[in-house]
Amino acid sequence: MTVAQGTVAEGFEPVREAFEATLAEERAGHSAQLAAYVDGQQVVDLWGGPEITGDSLTGVFSSTKGAAHLVVALLVQDGTLDLDKEVRHYWPEYGAAGKEGVTLRDLLSHRAGSIGVEGGFTAEEIADDRAIAERLAAERPYWRPGTAFGYHAYVIGALTGEVVRRATGQTLQEVYEARVRAPYGIDFYLGLPEEQEHRVLDIQPMDPTPEQKRAMAETARGAQSWAGVAFNHNHAVPTVLESLPNSRAVRAAGPASVGGMASARGLARMYAAAISEVDGKAPLLTPQTAAEFAQPHSSGHDLVIGRQTTFGLGFASSSADYPVLGARSFGHSGAAGSQALADPSVGLAFGYNRRRFAYPGGAAPETGVLVKAVHDCVTRA
Repeated sequence: MTVAQGTVAEGFEPVREAFEATLAEERAGHSAQLAAYVDGQQVVDLWGGPEITGDSLTGVFSSTKGAAHLVVALLVQDGTLDLDKEVRHYWPEYGAAGKEGVTLRDLLSHRAGSIGVEGGFTAEEIADDRAIAERLAAERPYWRPGTAFGYHAYVIGALTGEVVRRATGQTLQEVYEARVRAPYGIDFYLGLPEEQEHRVLDIQPMDPTPEQKRAMAETARGAQSWAGVAFNHNHAVPTVLESLPNSRAVRAAGPASVGGMASARGLARMYAAAISEVDGKAPLLTPQTAAEFAQPHSSGHDLVIGRQTTFGLGFASSSADYPVLGARSFGHSGAAGSQALADPSVGLAFGYNRRRFAYPGGAAPETGVLVKAVHDCVTRA
């Protein structure tokens, strides 16, 4: 069995055992990190597998959306943004082609239908939130806004980021750095500085079993489907999702949908700072703001993902995926298998990160075991 490195607080020894078991169950070469906080204090800091350390950074794909929408939550809490104002109030160009009535609340809950553009985005545009936003402003939505929902996989951070830029004069990445990452010492970057590059581990490609390959072939959807558009398969050179953070251009720009770079420590600490006092600094969110952003706004059949999903405002409703968690839990997973979340009911913040792209994408299969192990230790304490 692979021996986990790092530490756990007294009473959290079962988490180490569960983490080591998941490392052993995975295929050879698997590397991962696990971190957790309770009431603002770190109680788990573990890592294991080839090459990885507790300081290693990897691309966290859509877990980036949690950082992006923590910024939006702060600006709503401040009164800078109003969830029920139309997006065109902040960004007039967006109010075109049937999107005139789209509110910020609609956008955050994946109800706008602005999942992509005809002909897709170039690789350069995927790394550039401003370019994505400019093209989407003129695009007709793929369904009538508000009548359905579907995961805005590559674009939601660009859309909400443009609202942030118009309202504040700063990019979402700049607000995140100034108000979240730097003051709270969070190891989670939206735009990785060159001097941090030595810590990066490239994402390893998915290594599915023959059975998984057959399942992937059976569920593959066309380039012009909702999923094809949302995941940019409708471009002449389709985007290869697992390769995105292996590009320095993506890491440097930190596109707010998929471009974050983090350790598990950073994932967990960000959610700890969101709901708890950390190192004497007040929580970023009030309980009222956290509850509103966690509250399910879109639940049911997701037109893009093709199955049942549940979203709050910018965040996923974590208790829908992990029933052991409280009903007001919120967070976001990432395609390679990362998962970051907060459960305010017990003061828990959780971060998991892995290097090899997990089948079939999104939170890795082992995450449920790890979430339950940590939560059980919290509730037994």
